[in-house]
Formats: sequence, structure tokens, C-alpha cells
Amino acid sequence: MKTLMTFALLLGAALFLQAQRFSPSFIRFSKKQTAYLTLEDGTELQGNIKDYDWKKGLLKKIKFEDLNGNKVKMKPDQIKHLYVMPSGFAKFSAGMEFLTDAKQWDGSNDLDKDIIGKGYVYLEKTPVRIGKKTHELIMQLANPTVAGRVRVYHDPIAKETTSLGIGGVDLVGGDKKSYYLKLGTDTAFRLKKKHYEDEFNLIYKGCPEMIEKYGDNPRWADFEKHIYEYAEICK
Repeated sequence: MKTLMTFALLLGAALFLQAQRFSPSFIRFSKKQTAYLTLEDGTELQGNIKDYDWKKGLLKKIKFEDLNGNKVKMKPDQIKHLYVMPSGFAKFSAGMEFLTDAKQWDGSNDLDKDIIGKGYVYLEKTPVRIGKKTHELIMQLANPTVAGRVRVYHDPIAKETTSLGIGGVDLVGGDKKSYYLKLGTDTAFRLKKKHYEDEFNLIYKGCPEMIEKYGDNPRWADFEKHIYEYAEICK
């Protein structure tokens, strides 16, 4: 009974904290729920992801079976974007409160809100600057409901602060110390916690309200709030 009550309290806290957070980051996908893929040539596929390989946090290969039973192995350079369902308990532990946010969409992006609203995560190929080189990578979008002028991607190797969990299961992940940002059509770059104050004016340029309100002392803890507020007040 005590364990159940503790779980309920932690879950309640998780849902509350997730209410204004980015989409959680996942590396495990359902092999039973339908996945939606769009290839570089415009071909749209529906089917099941039978297997997938990660290397250093990056998606390297997908084994896919379409609705007609045709099986194919794909590398990231063949894929434009995809919607996939997180596997098992991962979806539940993400906090269902986030899913209601999918109904409060910024009209400046063309993602499928109905699919996102069912609990799917969205990944897309984008140019990413790593060091002095630029790579085309499949990245999970962290702010799908407000992915307009600023697209935030989960950093696959980001460090985190302590998470909230029970029985070895994270109900709320720790605060990430880095993300990748794409401003307009520019190449995505890595933004670290320690550099947020220095990069603040660059990220929110063209939005004097944001700079006036937060520019003197921008807090990394408010980064997610800033992204959502930017989409709201500087449309």
C-alpha cells in the first residue's frame, strides 16, 4: 500500500512537471505500433519497425516492414522524417500531460498534430554542426508543438541532472544540460547550459519582447519555457 501511494505521488509530480516540458527523449520504439516514414524521394510508408540500431546515440539503421509485408533495411540518408511510437512503459512514464499540449499548436509548422497527439515522437533529418564539420543526422524534435522559427532537438549524448523515479523507472528525466538548436533554415548547433546566456540574444533575435523580459539574466532552467513563450508572443 505504501509503495502504491508513493508511486501515485511520484506520478502526480511527473505529470505536473511535464505539463510545460519538451517531448521526452526516447531510444526505444514499438515494434507493434504503426510507424510513418517519409523518404527523401517523397515516398510515404506505413508499417512496423522490426529492428533499429543506435551508435553513440545516433540512429544508424532501420529494418522496416510495410503493410504489404515487404521488408527493407534503410539508412538515415534515405529517410526524410518519421513518426514512431515509444515502446512499452516508456510512453506512459513520459507523462500523458504532454500529449494534451499537442492540441495547442503553433500554426507555423506542418507536423501532423493528430499523430503526435496519440503519443508518437517525431524525428527528422537535418544538417548538424559537430566541431568544424556538418553532418546530416536523424534527430528527435523536442518541441513539436511550436517548431516554427526555432527547432530544438534532443542531444543524444546530453548529460542530465538527477531524475525522479521509482523502482528503477524514470518518471521525470533530469534536466538536460545541452540541446541542438536550428534557427530558421540554418545548420543546427549544440547549445550547452553554460553558454545559454551568451547565445540568448542570437536565439531570440527579432523578438525584442523576449530580450527585454529575460535578456539580463536568462536562466537555463527556463529554457523550455522561453521556447514556448517565444512562439506565443513573437509569432
